[in-house]
Amino acid sequence: METITEILDKAQAYEQELPPKPALPPAPLGDQIAGWIDSTLVTRDATADQIKKLCEDARAYNFASVIVNPAYVPLASGLLSDTQILVGSVAGFPLGATLPTQKSFEALANITAGASEIDMVVNIGALKSKAYGLVLNDVQSIVQIAHAQNVILKVILETPILTNKEKIIACLLCKAAGADFVKTSTGYVNGGATVEDIDLMFRVSSPEMEVKAAVGIRDYNTALSMIEAGATRLGSSTAVQIVQEAAVSASQ
Repeated sequence: METITEILDKAQAYEQELPPKPALPPAPLGDQIAGWIDSTLVTRDATADQIKKLCEDARAYNFASVIVNPAYVPLASGLLSDTQILVGSVAGFPLGATLPTQKSFEALANITAGASEIDMVVNIGALKSKAYGLVLNDVQSIVQIAHAQNVILKVILETPILTNKEKIIACLLCKAAGADFVKTSTGYVNGGATVEDIDLMFRVSSPEMEVKAAVGIRDYNTALSMIEAGATRLGSSTAVQIVQEAAVSASQ
């Protein structure tokens, strides 16, 4: 694994000139985009009935996953147990400021309850404080837990409140830690995914990690622009609308 010094040297070089953009995978056609979408409901007031509807829609449209708050993992995993649709949940959400031991416990509890994917929030304050070893160890501890259970780990960077240099360093730290994805946003700060951020994250992270675009993806055209920039997974609370629009676009 690269040292912190090596990561920072690479980040400095990337700040001056990003790596060439790798070849993109083929974009999905029409309603095939459903397989690229995490249908998401992680509001503080989400109800059991809303989670049931989320899972019903996931069955109907065959989304990649549903993402729910930890308390609803048992419900969602039970409702989708006879499908290939994954159930994801969150750790350290939405602030990222909990102790590494707390994040690790939360991730393991989610997995034990039935989660197949974990979206953790990076320690943003540590990143901005340049405590890069803490950030690296925080991510790595959950990588080890997730991968031991064949669970995918996505790391939320909260890009709207990071500088470009911080985004680059965060991606490189997550890559060194062995994360599967880096992800843009939680939805709990102003702003969300942008094409520019996805392009940056894809260039820095590929091919070891994939990129998830989340927050503000409410229609098919926006979803497609994120995929064309390098995202291979999309998080959206309007997933049904996106797929319906995609199907109409494909038929025209």
